[in-house]
Amino acid sequence: MFDRRYLPYWATFVVFVGTLVTLWMMGRNLICTCGEIWLWDGSGSSQHLFDWYAPSHLIHGFLFYGATFLVMRRAGLGWRLLVATVVECAWEVVENTEAVINRYRETTVSDEYWGDAVINSGLDVVAMFVGFWLALRLPIWATLAIIVGFEVLTTLLIRDGLALNIIMLLAPSDAILQWQQGI
Repeated sequence: MFDRRYLPYWATFVVFVGTLVTLWMMGRNLICTCGEIWLWDGSGSSQHLFDWYAPSHLIHGFLFYGATFLVMRRAGLGWRLLVATVVECAWEVVENTEAVINRYRETTVSDEYWGDAVINSGLDVVAMFVGFWLALRLPIWATLAIIVGFEVLTTLLIRDGLALNIIMLLAPSDAILQWQQGI
């Protein structure tokens, strides 16, 4: 028989798989057009399993856990995970629309960005799941230290990260763009 306690987890799975199917139906490549699947894609093309933006999706999990804890405290963990998954998956779909891809190319350092492969988007959502789970287990100070650490790391190594990405998408700055380009 069906156990209702697992309903939000099944719904989370359906949203996750539905998102991958949606991305594929939108014309996203399942894997890199090169025909290979690499564990790490340091080029920033988002065509393989993980890339420099995976930490930002882990941070999404931390933030979504915190937000759902504050807003949905009485809801079970499964329902909170479902809400986090809907938000993350909605972003993956929106991020891979031509409008947002063009916005990235016009206003950020990612002028060679052509959208994510489905496999990369799937692992981005998995990174959010991991962040959500870690936020459940870790003390707040450790979660905050990881957030700051990843933001500093990606800022130093690729001159980008979650905070810079949000700034450049919403309120582009020529000064930040020139710094990102090394000008």
